[in-house]
Amino acid sequence: MSSASAVLKKFGPMVYLPTVMFSLGEGAVIPLIPVVASRMGADIALAALISSALVVGQLCGNLPAGWAVSRIGERFTMVIAGIVAIAAGVAMVFAASPGVLAASVFVLGFCAAAFGLARHAFMTTRVPLVFRARALSLLGGSFRLGVFIGPFVAAGLLQLFGSESAAFWFFLACLVVMVLLVLFGPDPEKTVPVPAAVWQAEDSGEAVSGSIPTIERAGVLRTMWLQRAVLGRLGIAAASLSAVRSARQVLLPLWGISLGLDASTIALVVGVSGAIDFALFYASGQVMDRFGRLWAAMPAMVLMGGGFLALSFTHDGSAAVLWFGMLAAVLGVGNGLSSGILLTLGADVAPKSEPAAFLGSWRTLTDAGGAIAPLLISGVVAAASLPVAAAVMGVVGVAGAAGFLRWIPMFVPIEKKPGDDARG
Repeated sequence: MSSASAVLKKFGPMVYLPTVMFSLGEGAVIPLIPVVASRMGADIALAALISSALVVGQLCGNLPAGWAVSRIGERFTMVIAGIVAIAAGVAMVFAASPGVLAASVFVLGFCAAAFGLARHAFMTTRVPLVFRARALSLLGGSFRLGVFIGPFVAAGLLQLFGSESAAFWFFLACLVVMVLLVLFGPDPEKTVPVPAAVWQAEDSGEAVSGSIPTIERAGVLRTMWLQRAVLGRLGIAAASLSAVRSARQVLLPLWGISLGLDASTIALVVGVSGAIDFALFYASGQVMDRFGRLWAAMPAMVLMGGGFLALSFTHDGSAAVLWFGMLAAVLGVGNGLSSGILLTLGADVAPKSEPAAFLGSWRTLTDAGGAIAPLLISGVVAAASLPVAAAVMGVVGVAGAAGFLRWIPMFVPIEKKPGDDARG
């Protein structure tokens, strides 16, 4: 069997590079969407609503993307999503009203869902099991790399050209490069066949190239019904992880503001937490492949849940700023250790005959967890206080850890026992 490094290098030009290009452009424009909306006359509430259209688009796009991938394949789904995203990017450049901008952002989120699901489905069926977690962690890391660098690129373009439109044109350029890579590069559905161990077509026993073959397609809705047990149990635990991740992005800046810190200090703390997060993305895959999924999921959830619970008791103390910095780092470690977990668990429990339809449901559920968290935090802060909101998210994290402890061994048949090693 090929080594892990050889397998991962093989996926570079067909999987990871297009992902970096898409996320790099997206990371450059996302921070500027509320700024552009405000210049169009939107108030703060409307600007926040326009920004949230991206998440809403992703939620709405996962199920149709699962249908598209199962019918026309990963490559053509990516190409179509890229072309539509280019049209949405052009509309964002020339948008003259908040309504047009919101619609364009929604379509972009829809396309992002299709792009992400196509890559997820491809990796689910093509990557050898012993390398799966590392490959998917690297996929998540490729996305994080783009999102991490994108804002710095946008800042440089703003300094150079003095207009937000420069970042949007950069996004369009990234999309064009991505579409060209996918369209004219080696077709991953042909160059990397589905291993016979993943799919057995009748009695041939040979590797199958092209789109994922099926004898009878169950469809998205029927797949959701057939897989309701895993979605309603392990899927809920996965959604809690997504919620805690999203809470980190919302709570840390709000906590810094509530402590009276200036913008540069808050940015430094959040940036250090993000850097720790990014530095650990591949370690998560190593742990999952060698020791099992639970060995990455549990520490990640315990660190993030415990970090939020501890943070909730520090707000009014004399060392509140010090605790803020320390616990932000702890949350960064927890988030970094969770890199690729949702992708890997989704691939582990996806049915072999219809993975794309299932992954559409899985990603909708996990994205919903991330979308609900900011709303939950906002409601708790309005009804009680920011420390109470942090405590609530800590409880969500601890509950999610318990869910993983209960459901991963039940639904993930390849889960290792302590001491087992899947080095391959």
